[in-house]
Amino acid sequence: MKYFGAHVSASGGVENAVRNAQQIGATAFALFTKNQRQWSVPALTAEQIHLFKEAMREAGFTAAQVLPHDSYLINLGHPDSDGLQKSRDAFFEEMERCERLGLDRLNFHPGSHLKRITSLQSLDRIAESINMALERSTGVTAVLENTAGQGSNLGFAFEHLAYIIERIEDKSRVGVCLDTCHSFAAGYDLRTKEACDKTFEEFDRVVGFGYLRGMHLNDAMRPLGSRIDRHSPLGDGEIGWECFKYIASDSRFDNIPLILETPDEARWAQEIERLKEYANL
Repeated sequence: MKYFGAHVSASGGVENAVRNAQQIGATAFALFTKNQRQWSVPALTAEQIHLFKEAMREAGFTAAQVLPHDSYLINLGHPDSDGLQKSRDAFFEEMERCERLGLDRLNFHPGSHLKRITSLQSLDRIAESINMALERSTGVTAVLENTAGQGSNLGFAFEHLAYIIERIEDKSRVGVCLDTCHSFAAGYDLRTKEACDKTFEEFDRVVGFGYLRGMHLNDAMRPLGSRIDRHSPLGDGEIGWECFKYIASDSRFDNIPLILETPDEARWAQEIERLKEYANL
């Protein structure tokens, strides 16, 4: 089964994300469980948790159809001890929020070395951070998102993801979210069926489809290998519709949240409907 959706607003309460997803015909959704640009927010109340779980039940969503995203402030590969600890504490809190909401995965950007330590040193810190988070939580999978490779961000190469996963003690609770725009910006071609075959074969060889826990479906504003993260509506960018038709019709992408982060929210319902048509839903 294919689950298509978008990263919807949770403004006014996390339960509103469920309703916002329903309004665009989504069968999956992503959300921030807290303000993504603040370090500290009040803990979830019992009432908020109840309302979210009730909304999920009424809408027929399961945890397998939801891909929460952590705060953009977090850097699990931070070169400084204070910055690293602050990021770890915030990440532990994000994992706890997912656990309390009954969600089973948390999507996050691996981290950045900020040009102050080596890439390998930063990747090691990311892996250590994930191990610490898994020890402090139950039932939530840490889902690494590949990046476009802007600045000092790590995770743009499939090898980075594999390096981190290799160092995770409980591999049943680590996974990957592939972003199509990020992949393309990092140099992985997705413009044709043949290019998709090659890129996803490489992903399977280096990382493994067994670790795929979600995807972000975004077209790319900038050319192949630009290392610039600029999303476009599906079909309007450098990638084109062939990639998204490929994903919609390939069973390797079944039963995971396939999430739009395209910039024109007014087109989400239309994009979801077209993806469903490609998947014969």
